[in-house]
Amino acid sequence: MRHKSKRHNFHRRPGPRVALIRGYVYSLVEFGRIKTTVVRAKEVRRHVERAITLAKKGTLHSRRLLMSRFPNEKVVSILADDLQKRFATRPGGYTRIVKLGARAGDQSDVAFLEFVDFVAKASAGEETVKGDKVDAGARAKLKAVGRAKLRKNVRKIKNASRRDARL
Repeated sequence: MRHKSKRHNFHRRPGPRVALIRGYVYSLVEFGRIKTTVVRAKEVRRHVERAITLAKKGTLHSRRLLMSRFPNEKVVSILADDLQKRFATRPGGYTRIVKLGARAGDQSDVAFLEFVDFVAKASAGEETVKGDKVDAGARAKLKAVGRAKLRKNVRKIKNASRRDARL
């Protein structure tokens, strides 16, 4: 029995597995939030947290290491410039996993993987996702709106799942 084995292979060979994880990291860094299964979110979180910690050093060597691990210049520049400043005072724990419940198709647990300072777009058309400055009151209001929408979506998913189970 292999103790403390925390890596998942997702029933893929190494090449496709690395491509899967890189794709999720690219999406999370670019958009601030991704929706995936809980197991995949936990695995991707490991890679993103290490990448941000490495980017916080701010050296040329760390940037080159990021480029070797994630060969996408746009993502590396976001990590090294934007996320480094956003999480400069935070010692770790840059992401969170918000569980949504079971997926309707195959009943696998689904979750949002997002940055802890992620603010969803406002319904009134305010742009707040890509590093725009928002005052504290507006940020709290946007978080409340985001949580309400999230609860509503979870409720929809659960109701649909219950309806399908009854049939």
